[in-house]
Amino acid sequence: MEIPFCIVKGKSRLGAIVHKKTASVLCLTTVKNEDKLEFSRILEAIKANFNDKYDEYRKRWGGGIMGSKSQAKTKAKDKVLAKETAQRMN
Repeated sequence: MEIPFCIVKGKSRLGAIVHKKTASVLCLTTVKNEDKLEFSRILEAIKANFNDKYDEYRKRWGGGIMGSKSQAKTKAKDKVLAKETAQRMN
């Protein structure tokens, strides 16, 4: 079921459609005949910009690259472990 969705900046924009101050969610069930052409254009834009690009926008975490502080801490821990193993060998 491909239901088009989009994220709109500001609750007041959605509220303007339903003649309220703000609205957090909006679901359109019927559209006037004279507005169907414009509505279909909006749906195409929504599908192209949000639904079809889901994988691009999905959050990807770090890639395994640590910051400078974390790198310094792990380097210090590795140094201590190497020193301990060297003492055990002798």
